[in-house]
Amino acid sequence: MRIDIATLFPEMCEAVLSESILGRARKNNCLTVNCHNIRDYTLDKHNRVDDMPYGGGRGMVMQADPIYRCYQAIEAQVGVVPHRIYLSPKGSVLTQARACELAAMPHIFLLCGHYEGVDERVLEEIIDEEISIGDYVLTGGELPALVLVDTVARMLPGVLPETCCFEEESHFHGLLEYPQYTRPAVWHDKKVPEVLLSGHHQNVEDWRFAQSLMVTREKRPDLYMDYLNKK
Repeated sequence: MRIDIATLFPEMCEAVLSESILGRARKNNCLTVNCHNIRDYTLDKHNRVDDMPYGGGRGMVMQADPIYRCYQAIEAQVGVVPHRIYLSPKGSVLTQARACELAAMPHIFLLCGHYEGVDERVLEEIIDEEISIGDYVLTGGELPALVLVDTVARMLPGVLPETCCFEEESHFHGLLEYPQYTRPAVWHDKKVPEVLLSGHHQNVEDWRFAQSLMVTREKRPDLYMDYLNKK
């Protein structure tokens, strides 16, 4: 998979994408992530990429042309049209199900807005969908873009050791994950559940499933009801 991120702050994105699991995945060619500075595509001699909004109001709006030129350069380099996403609080909230669908795509383009947003005309011209990571507002689209890359990349072949590393976690099958424990077996007089020490694989699996149901029912009753309805 290839992911291209158009941003005003490529160094911010690279700082995260170069570390830990994502950094190793990039080095091992499990995925390609490129960060593009939108300022490199402005024709303004002062490298400006924003201007005052028509109609008045506070703040600045990112101009359409530098964004469009950045996208055009990426498309010309790859030779195909990627799936194009604008990270926006007005978008559909990112879910595990949507992340699975995005993980099956060969090429994704992510546009990070900033200031008061982006000229609507470039969104109409090049964007396929808008995605939000929650019902709140951030200072820019970089953090949402990094969240999207992380949740998509971890499902790609070779990024994690086995598919169970993400298939048994919260939300993948509609339930929250069961409680996890590690050594020591007793801590602050609290013992690890005996079933996890039994070595009986089926009993452990049954316990984990029951715990997932209970945790989901208590913490996310909306997800619990959705799960029951689908079953």
